[in-house]
Amino acid sequence: MQYGLIGTPLGHSHSPYVHSFFGYEYVLRPVEREDLAGFIAEGDYKGLNVTIPHKTAVIPYLDELDDSAKACGAVNTIVNRAGKKVGYNTDIFGMEYALRSAKIDLSDKNVIVLGSGGTSHMAQTLAKKSGAKSVTVVSRSGETNYEKVYDLDVEVVLNCTPVGMYPNNGQRLLDLDRLPHLVGVFDAVYNPIKTALVLDAEERGIAACGGLKMLVAQAKRAAEIFTDQTYDDAMIEKISERLRKKLCSIVLIGMPGSGKTTVGRKVAELTHRDFFDLDTEIERQEGRKIPDIFSESGEAYFRAVEKRILADLTKKQGVVLSTGGGAVIDHDNIRAMRQNGILFRINRDPNTLPRDGRPLSKDPETVQKLAQEREKFYALADYSVKNDYPSVCAQKIVELYAKK
Repeated sequence: MQYGLIGTPLGHSHSPYVHSFFGYEYVLRPVEREDLAGFIAEGDYKGLNVTIPHKTAVIPYLDELDDSAKACGAVNTIVNRAGKKVGYNTDIFGMEYALRSAKIDLSDKNVIVLGSGGTSHMAQTLAKKSGAKSVTVVSRSGETNYEKVYDLDVEVVLNCTPVGMYPNNGQRLLDLDRLPHLVGVFDAVYNPIKTALVLDAEERGIAACGGLKMLVAQAKRAAEIFTDQTYDDAMIEKISERLRKKLCSIVLIGMPGSGKTTVGRKVAELTHRDFFDLDTEIERQEGRKIPDIFSESGEAYFRAVEKRILADLTKKQGVVLSTGGGAVIDHDNIRAMRQNGILFRINRDPNTLPRDGRPLSKDPETVQKLAQEREKFYALADYSVKNDYPSVCAQKIVELYAKK
């Protein structure tokens, strides 16, 4: 093995894809805590990246620490130089770059750091280096816990915990409404692309970003250490955009009968992505057709099932997802769609929409009323695409997605 990533678990790591842009072999190598010392000593590698839970645990097994690792008290990069293992921390470069890109300034700010692990140590170092007015570590068992934090005048939040990370999407540690002076939120989690914490901040007009760009930026700095070469920061933007496009799903919303399923299948074919249809999945799991669910169990029951299944489907990355016509009326559903997706509204004249087999579209008047009631929800889409011809509509979506 030349280069790779150690930690556990590593199942959803994007590091091999990111490092492929730098032209060397890079593999994932799960290493348990009890095997860490032996693996580092064996030295069958040129360079390593280190992730949870080994960023601090690895330090005693190294021969030397770079100043970046000493300052942070954590290591995420190791170079093997003729048997001498030297530890670095490139996460600090990665977070600094991501914050700057999101226009989140730590200078003269009251900063809180969530968590107390290796990434937290690095974030504390960066905040102090950046001239933060105060830096407070928040943890469940620390001096400042998640209830006491509301007594502080918090201006910037740096989340360095895995809370909200796949598969526990939607979780968060803070209620941002109780932090009235908040101006910036950073979340080191990058799966989902936008965590609940980031979505909360965006909805309130607060500068926010997830960990995707930090992942790429720290990898670029690690690549420089591995290869003893210098790469322009433009590489960070290029790789970040490629990775975001790779992971971001195409989510279709619109009125019942607008053609979401037909268009979605064509988009999936054009983009070589997996296709999922929310209504089809509901019927599969329920073992009955949607009109039967409405007539036998009622709309409230249907909406609860719809919400549960949509929450699972929207955890997937890089897929095409067609949603039910009424899924948009629940704010939690919209948030779930946005965590990994770009929303495309499939737009069609309500007078031309089919009504057979659609419980809430019984006659033209009902369809018109439904369209008016839901317009404010469909308007939340990132794009609206007219569907006169499904093939043309699908092609337009692919073109818009490429530009997003």
